[in-house]
Amino acid sequence: MMGGGGGSDSAYRVLMAVLESRTGQTLSPSRIWRIEMSLKPVMQRHGIADLDALVAALVTSTSRQLLDDTVDAMLNNETFFYREHSVFDDIAATALDHLRTINAASRRITIWHCGVSTGQEAYSMAMLFAEQEARWAGWTIQIVGTDVSYHAISRARAGIYSQFEIQRGLPVQRMVRWFDQTGAGWLAKADLRRRVDFSVQNMLVDRPPLGGAADLIFCRNLLLYFAKPMREKAFARLRAAAAPQSFLVLGAGETVLGQTDQFVASPRLRGLYEPADQKVRRAA
Repeated sequence: MMGGGGGSDSAYRVLMAVLESRTGQTLSPSRIWRIEMSLKPVMQRHGIADLDALVAALVTSTSRQLLDDTVDAMLNNETFFYREHSVFDDIAATALDHLRTINAASRRITIWHCGVSTGQEAYSMAMLFAEQEARWAGWTIQIVGTDVSYHAISRARAGIYSQFEIQRGLPVQRMVRWFDQTGAGWLAKADLRRRVDFSVQNMLVDRPPLGGAADLIFCRNLLLYFAKPMREKAFARLRAAAAPQSFLVLGAGETVLGQTDQFVASPRLRGLYEPADQKVRRAA
């Protein structure tokens, strides 16, 4: 058996295939055992007894909601505010200075959070710009967050976080300044929420809803879940969305080495990446 006692091997294979076809993501052996546990709430909500019955329902049902709920439950939506704080410090101190110089004529910066999950990293960037309001006066700052999970995007748009989520990576001063405590949790202030646009998107299929090429792309710990062909396609999609002189932010355990020739390590910022062909484009 691939997993626990709630389903046959064929049920696990079908569910894994559904996840990959809908999102491009694959389940590593270490995550397969989580399928049944992750899907229990979905099965309870839809009155389904076990994984075999769920697969049968997916095959026969015309309910888009059941399919969305099933895929959503198998996704990993791990994120938190100012994840790897040193990365945000380097972006604030160096990357934005570079982009400010490069984009001085247009006075526009576009940031894409790909695989944004429940929105904490996008709101982290929004806080960074909001706290430098005078410096960016007259500039258009577009911050876009996309994710394949409709549930995660719904939560990101709402901007409501639990006590655990709000304390995870967020200094007290920022928590008090940018969030209000409510009965439902900590609510991002309207001024913060309006600075980020969230939408449900599959980055392997959909064009990101950007007003122009992205100057800064966050794609952290998402590509880990893609098989190599899908990962190569994902890097190509990221490059297609990136400005000639831009930065790509991956997770701490990720690299472009041996994965793609679309990006190279940034000579300016350790841990960030830049389009491999940007020197050619500069000379063009």
